[in-house]
Amino acid sequence: MKDIYQECPTYENEVIILRPTTKEDANALLNCYGDKKAVVFFNSDNCHGDNFYYPTIDKMNTAVDFWTFSYEKKYFVRWTIIYNVTKEIIGTIEMFHRIAEDDFNHVGLLRIDLRSSFENEKIIANILKIVDTNFYDSFETEIIATKAIPLAHQRIKALLKNGYTLSNKKLIGQDGTAYSDYYIRHK
Repeated sequence: MKDIYQECPTYENEVIILRPTTKEDANALLNCYGDKKAVVFFNSDNCHGDNFYYPTIDKMNTAVDFWTFSYEKKYFVRWTIIYNVTKEIIGTIEMFHRIAEDDFNHVGLLRIDLRSSFENEKIIANILKIVDTNFYDSFETEIIATKAIPLAHQRIKALLKNGYTLSNKKLIGQDGTAYSDYYIRHK
């Protein structure tokens, strides 16, 4: 298997396309990251105060530049989510292999950021199908964890139907902060 940081693949099913995020996506991504209703569902744990609300093209471009830099440094991979039916960009996902001296060591950490109008069980389930089929091997992990706050009813339904369970362990950030509401799935 090829190193995902050497050649980042595009994944697709009937509903969703995941392809590496590019600078050209910034304008369309404003519909997601400038959507105040969507931001509450984003996982900003351990992101140094960034809440991922980017209401201007300058802020969005800065974020995309950071995501590109982070890929080049092998910190994480960010894919743009395209809704296959209309070919519109509806958000992004991020994945990385977390190494830490805690209960979430060697866990694939998944972030899903969607426009609020696409925060529904069908869309999320189709994203998870791609993730669950490909990401364990690509990120060399046996466990994937993702956050879903209690208010994220549609996300939680999709997670549970796709074999994720609410973890009874808290993720501990670099500063010692405990984070909750993580759902995990074993390979």
